[in-house]
Amino acid sequence: MVKGTLAIPEVEAVRPIDRLVSLIPGILLLAAIGYLGKFIEQSISAYAKANHLHIPNIEYVLWAILIVLAVSNTIGIPEVFRPGVATYEFWLKAGILLLGSRFLLGDVLKLGGLSLTLVLLEVATAFSLMTLLGRWFKLKPKLTSLLAVGSAVCGVSAIIATKGAIDADDEDSSYAIAAILAIAAISLFTFPLIGHWLHLGDRAFGLWAGLAVDNTAEATVAGALYSEAAAKIAALAKTTRNAMIGFVLLGYALYWASRGQAQAIGNKAAFLWQKFPKFVLGFLLISILATAAVFNQQQLGSLANLSRWAFLLTFAGVGLRTNIRELKAQGLGPFAVGAAGELSIALVTLAMVLVAAKAFNL
Repeated sequence: MVKGTLAIPEVEAVRPIDRLVSLIPGILLLAAIGYLGKFIEQSISAYAKANHLHIPNIEYVLWAILIVLAVSNTIGIPEVFRPGVATYEFWLKAGILLLGSRFLLGDVLKLGGLSLTLVLLEVATAFSLMTLLGRWFKLKPKLTSLLAVGSAVCGVSAIIATKGAIDADDEDSSYAIAAILAIAAISLFTFPLIGHWLHLGDRAFGLWAGLAVDNTAEATVAGALYSEAAAKIAALAKTTRNAMIGFVLLGYALYWASRGQAQAIGNKAAFLWQKFPKFVLGFLLISILATAAVFNQQQLGSLANLSRWAFLLTFAGVGLRTNIRELKAQGLGPFAVGAAGELSIALVTLAMVLVAAKAFNL
């Protein structure tokens, strides 16, 4: 080495095959937990039937979440499983894409038009409420922006994308993510109870969950806890919200750039394409192919089963990322704003869905 120069350590590149192998333990863990939840549900149901007991059926989704919440908040997840566990968002997107096989294009257009109208109303409501509450609680402006985007569009993914677009601090994004995750976890248990109390139909509940629950995974899980049909509608409505992310990020990026607090946007079309969730296009493509009868009934059944397995891995992964101790350590300010805002959004969207259910016979 020449005197006065800085030695740069060599970093060994990770081979793709090694990366793939590292994912296997965690993926197997997700599958095992999902299957265990299914086994518990079926075992309790069989026991109740054999002994003529009237025990409320608890879906495997809830059992899987309870199992992983207990594991992640006690002994924790060993390092060897974490890479594979982190793939649950991939399985979520794959499940939604394959879900297109169960929606004919006419159904997508009909519900998509309705959900798009309600999404626009939800987005406007969420932005207004979160901005107002952030000012009342005197949160930092960029933290308020992150909470607004997270509640209006697609939760944690939107917060992470917005952080880079507006140059927000790591601390702000951490607070916003913690608040959104805590509220999303609560919604998993409260939404189905409220839905049954109000006797909502599957389509109406799925639409409400897709509009009011922030993260795509939690929205789909909330729907699944209600019924399989509700899960389909929740995923579709939430996908409609996700499609708004590029436009929302562009608006916030331009706003903060105009104030000299974010990088200026050059090619706006390229920015929109970069941020647009591509799995939405995959969902539409599969739906178009199903409508055109490209798949026979056996193939449609296979695609539907693959979608269910993908969601099974997703549901197991949702609880594994929820650490109660970390959420408590983030403080009450962002959580208070998020909770007040989400409660208001839930009530407003519920009212919209009830009106839509009556008008469109959902």
